[in-house]
Parts: sequence; C-alpha cells; structure tokens
Amino acid sequence: MDNKDSKAMEEALNSVKTVQIGDVVKGDVLAVEDKQLIVGIQNTGAEGVVPLRELTNDPNANINDIAKKGDVLDLVVLSRIMGGDKENGQYVLSKRRLEARQAWSDIQDKYRNDETITVKVTGVVKGGLVVDANGVRGFIPASMVEDHFIKDLAQYKGKELECKIMEIEPSSNRLILSHREIVLAEKEAKKKALVEKLLPGDIVEGKVARLTNFGAFIDLGGIDGLVHVSEIAYEHIDKPSDALKVGQDVKAKVLSVDPDSGRISLSIKATLPQPWDNVAEKAPVGSVLEGKVQRLTEFGAFVEVFPGVEGLVHISQISHKHIATPNDVLQPGQEVKVKVLSVDPAQHRLALSIKALEETPAEEKKANDAKKAAAEQRKQEMQNVKEYKPEDSNGFSIGDMIGNQLKEATHEEDK
Repeated sequence: MDNKDSKAMEEALNSVKTVQIGDVVKGDVLAVEDKQLIVGIQNTGAEGVVPLRELTNDPNANINDIAKKGDVLDLVVLSRIMGGDKENGQYVLSKRRLEARQAWSDIQDKYRNDETITVKVTGVVKGGLVVDANGVRGFIPASMVEDHFIKDLAQYKGKELECKIMEIEPSSNRLILSHREIVLAEKEAKKKALVEKLLPGDIVEGKVARLTNFGAFIDLGGIDGLVHVSEIAYEHIDKPSDALKVGQDVKAKVLSVDPDSGRISLSIKATLPQPWDNVAEKAPVGSVLEGKVQRLTEFGAFVEVFPGVEGLVHISQISHKHIATPNDVLQPGQEVKVKVLSVDPAQHRLALSIKALEETPAEEKKANDAKKAAAEQRKQEMQNVKEYKPEDSNGFSIGDMIGNQLKEATHEEDK
C-alpha cells in the first residue's frame, strides 16, 4: 500500500465517529418496518432502530405516515443493543425525545419571557388534565382549568388550550400549567373594555350566570353585572331563584358603573312595563280585587293586588269590630278580598277596604243610617238657604227660621 492509499484510509478511519449514549445524530432511513425504522447513523458506520413509540406520542399512528425510506432524521441515542452484529453494535434512537429536549428548551425560554404556550389535552385524570406541549408531558391541575369549578373534565379531552407556565423542572420532567390564568386575563380585558363603554341607562342583554340569596349575576359577555333581588321584579320575591334560572336570557338596564372596581349594577324590572300603568282602569273605584297581605304596620295593612301594586287597608277599614293592631286579624302572606275606595296613579296610592265586603252589624248599620239621615237633612236645609228670596221675608231672619233646625240636626249627627 503506497503512502497515498494509507493516508486515504487513515482519513476514512478518522472520519468514523464513536457513538455515545445521549449523542444527537442524523439517521438515514434504510427500511420501514411494522413498528420501527432501521436507520444508518451518519459518519459512524453503525445502524440503529427507532421504535414507533420513539417517533410519536400517538400509539395509533401509522409509521408510514411519519417516515419513508431515504428520509434523514435528527435523532438522539438512547441505548446500545447488546449482541448487535455490527462492529460498533446497534443502537436504540429516538426522534420524539430529541424533539422533547428542544421543546423543553423552548418552554424554558417562554417561561423566562412570561409567554404562554398552547397544548393539547391527551388525558383526564382524577386531579386534572394531562397535556402534550410539543412532545413534553404537562399537567393542568383541576383548580387551574377554569376560574370556576368544573364537575366533568372529560369535555376537555382532545381540545387545545392556551396556558401559562406555572412550574417547570426539566430534570424531573415536571411541567405545571394553568389555563385559569388565561381565562382571568381575557375576562379582565373584556371587563375593562365593557366598563369603559357602558353608561347608566343603557339596555343590555345577557345570560344568568349564577344565583345567590341577594341577587343574580348576569354574564354580559366577559363580565358579570349584579341584579339585586329588589331589582328583579316589581312584585316581592323571597329569593332570585323564584323568578330566574341559570342560563336564562334576560334584558336589563344599567343602573351604575364603577370603573375602578369594575362593578356593574343592573335592573331587570326597569325594562318591564310599569305596574302602575293603567291601574285606574284595572282597579276602578268600587271594584273588588283579590290580593295578598305583604306587610303590617300600626296604621294598617299593605295588600298587593297586582304585581308591584300595593294598596293600603287602613286599620279602620280592616274590620267592623274594634281592633288594637292589624296583627289581631291579619298576617303577612294571607289572601284577602278588598274593595277599592280610591285610586291615585300619579302618587302610586290605592285605598282599600276589607270590611266594606263584610256584612255590617245591626247596631253599626243603625248608627250609619242615622248619620246618613242627619247629613241628608243638613244638606237639604243648606239647599233651602241657598234658594231663599228676600221678597218672601216675613220679618224673621234666616237664623230665626232654621237656627233651631240646624242645631238639632247637628246634635243628632254627633250622637
């Protein structure tokens, strides 16, 4: 062998690299088998295998869709196969783990720059969601999926979620993510935009998000407004669930907006017809209505006869019998029949009577008849005074003519 051939052989031997575990190499796909690839490791003279599980995370993937003969793949050396028939032995290589290594590096960069990542939910476990972040296995705890409790996490399987990186530790393959942070940030942005746009008096549409004892929260599309229980309806309701259901579409009027706190106060009843509209037609004087006692005071009882329309039954109109307080004969929630005595729509006043629908006791009827007769007599005598003509004078004054009669009529009426 001459010097030229010796030098060429030496250069060829020097170009052959030794394969080490953990090396990143390029592999030429020599053959595609059912569950693995056969590759030649460039510049080593060695061959290796890439199992399907080291090509992809998807166990149902078709290997022919991933690689074909002649492809060149970037791979990482995982282990040596003992008893290999090549000089340098055969090796197990992985495409997936190399990608994961790069993915870890990218995720670390995003974490340092406070950037978000998009992941795909691959599984649901008791404590949360298992996700794939470009080949890296991550975890979203159940409490970090949304800004509210989720009873069934199975609905997220297969979905892609934008997440914030909460914890990262490549050495222990620990990646903790939160989708809740993204939801909160989006809501805050929508909330700010909506608060800046809304004005008191605006009519908005939304959906009942949740109910409490004191009111209903209405989702206006990224921000919740509160309808206090007193602003749900004109009629009295004990709790919001008596009138509303979660998910119900509603229309409401904006009462106030606090830009600093982002609080929005709404009223549903303000968008409804006024209960006192046409009340004079619905409850004319003399009509009989059915109602419910809402509250009692020392001077009478307030009875609701229409939703949002209450009238006062004065204590003197509750019973023909003497009563010390309305509580003696009435109680809140009691159904009663009432007669309309007077109507004042402008002042939202309605005078009612319960005793007017009851039979008047004989003694009271007799006394009322006497008073009525005395009043009629006095009215007639006053009419006579108006019709008196001077030419009919007989020398007596008007006082002389009817004085005694007026005194007697007055005395009789006062009995």
